[in-house]
Amino acid sequence: MHVNRNNNLVDHLIIGLDNMMRTVAAPAQSARSSPADGRDAHELLPHDAIESRRLMRVNHTGEVCAQALYQGQSLTARNSKLRETFREAAEEENDHLAWCQERITNLGGKTSRLNPLFYAGSFAIGAAAGLAGDKTSAAFLAETEHQVVEHLGRQIEKLPSEDVQSRVILEQMREDEAKHASTAESVTTERLSEPVQNAMRAASKVMVGLSYWL
Repeated sequence: MHVNRNNNLVDHLIIGLDNMMRTVAAPAQSARSSPADGRDAHELLPHDAIESRRLMRVNHTGEVCAQALYQGQSLTARNSKLRETFREAAEEENDHLAWCQERITNLGGKTSRLNPLFYAGSFAIGAAAGLAGDKTSAAFLAETEHQVVEHLGRQIEKLPSEDVQSRVILEQMREDEAKHASTAESVTTERLSEPVQNAMRAASKVMVGLSYWL
């Protein structure tokens, strides 16, 4: 039995490495059409296009981090139902990843060069949350999603008014993230402590600041 457990762990690690390579190095594929499809594309002024590229790069990196968090949590989750919850959330987040990546390309921009680093760090955090126990891991997911909903609200306000395509993408992402938070809250009543919540916000600010420029 000991060998089987080790084999299972190795299998999960190989899958995790494959997911990382597909997330940070390969074009994301979405199961759902982008909310921007069919929307009239308004020509943006040069400085507005630059701002939109930077903001959407931030949100793309956020989705890279989300993929990593869910994969890390899935790896260490004890409950099979919760593990499946993380995997389903990761699949929906992959749509977000693809939508942001496509929008950045359409705007003539590039994704963050720091994405591999962000993925590795987020994966480690997700795995640690899972090791703390399923209830704590679910609470971590819920708090993460609540903070992402707040973040997306701020990003929507910052977008140039003419950038309708980016706006509808972020609005759909915000709706999806709110659903993920509700799903996590249905699993546990546990809440993270305020210091942990503040630490998460501080880490998010670092990610936002770096990916905006790089």
